[in-house]
Amino acid sequence: MNAGDRGTAEGHDRTARSTTPTVTAHDPLPGRPYDIAVVGAGVVGCALARALARHPALRVALVEAQDDVGQGTSKANTAILHTGFDATPGSLEARLVADGARRLAAYATESGIAIEETGALLIAWDEEQRAALPRLADKARRNGHHQVRPLDARALYAREPHLGPGALGALHVPGESIVDPWTTTLAYATQAVRHGVHLHLNCRVDGVRRDDAGHVLTTSRGTLRARWLVNAAGLHADTLDRALGHDDFTVTPRRGQLIVFDTFARDLVRHILLPVPTALGKGVLVAPTVYGNVLLGPTAEDLDDKRATHTTADGLAALRAQGRRVLPALLDEEVTAVYAGLRAATEHDDYRITAHPERTYVTVGGIRSTGLTASLAIAAHVVALLADAGLDPGPERDLEPVAMPPLGEAHPRPYQQAGLIAADPAYGTLVCPCERVSLGEIRDALAGTIPPRSLAGLRRRTRARAGRCQGFHCGAAVRALFEGAGA
Repeated sequence: MNAGDRGTAEGHDRTARSTTPTVTAHDPLPGRPYDIAVVGAGVVGCALARALARHPALRVALVEAQDDVGQGTSKANTAILHTGFDATPGSLEARLVADGARRLAAYATESGIAIEETGALLIAWDEEQRAALPRLADKARRNGHHQVRPLDARALYAREPHLGPGALGALHVPGESIVDPWTTTLAYATQAVRHGVHLHLNCRVDGVRRDDAGHVLTTSRGTLRARWLVNAAGLHADTLDRALGHDDFTVTPRRGQLIVFDTFARDLVRHILLPVPTALGKGVLVAPTVYGNVLLGPTAEDLDDKRATHTTADGLAALRAQGRRVLPALLDEEVTAVYAGLRAATEHDDYRITAHPERTYVTVGGIRSTGLTASLAIAAHVVALLADAGLDPGPERDLEPVAMPPLGEAHPRPYQQAGLIAADPAYGTLVCPCERVSLGEIRDALAGTIPPRSLAGLRRRTRARAGRCQGFHCGAAVRALFEGAGA
């Protein structure tokens, strides 16, 4: 997608920083045991690390196999902040999505993370789908969303004039929003690290066993010990769960392919356009993004390979066929990018979050497309489970807020802020013309608390090389800045 999770640096982010040393991807693992190790630095693992950082007595490790936070499912999603109107009433997912939506909306406002409340339209294209709308409205009301209301075809087309012909009606769902997912994950991790959490990147867990002191993790960087272990490993959560003697679920990776259309398409759509959901998920949607693009997708393909994040000709053709029905003019617009993500689907309909007090272990599995929305609520729930299981977290403190520079188009970007440019002309020097990314923003990302370790990581933090030319014009300049920072 055309966006990224922004790092921050001195000057542009005046937030106070912890002086606690952190562990980088190249430091040796310490011999002293941690109180808690969280495996997996996706959006849920980072949210949990942030929640644990509120307890200064705890020594916390956040362990990630890849070279950056948010590198798995968290960086390849539809970037929607769900209300949970269509969740299964009474389920753990329904409760945590509703709570998480409120928490994340407030956190995004506090932290400068781009968010826009667009609302959603759940569109019926045939009589069977129209007949399902009252049932979905009743489900929404049982989930506490009483503002959901039906629209006839005339009202629907008044709201979305570019919609394809043949729609019979819709449910209007206020409150559904779009959000910057990569900055969200990075903000959680940044706040955690600044308050003493040790982030271990490039640290793949190859094995785990228990001894009298707790858990012994054999990793690609050495041995790590922790009294308590939280499994937030996403697609690999079932593998780690079985290594610890449990067989509660199996992750079947569900691939979602998406097409990103150029910013010229943005005026074609005003809401998140949703299909009537099926057993495989919420279906193919059309949605604006906070970065000014339009998304089409995702597919829902159950696979055996947890590394199959490539797109396919058949998958993209199917998306285009469905997009042509929903928003025909969209297919005339330029495609900026295509990508695919894998959701951690299981044989269960609900999240698989379980505490095992006797083993000082908590599993956080089966977190699918709603994980971004529910992340802060999941973190609070897991901390409560840890305390109930016997962990004494000690006193609690407030965290110093983080101020993430805006990546969304609804608020002024640095190149549009005359005062900022007057104070530092680097914010007026554009390096990436397509995405209007300045030298100052790239400099800040490279000097951030969690700096990028690849050009892809820099792209997610700044949008550099993510526009319509895909780095054709700015690629050499961006690479030179990135390589110069590592010199």
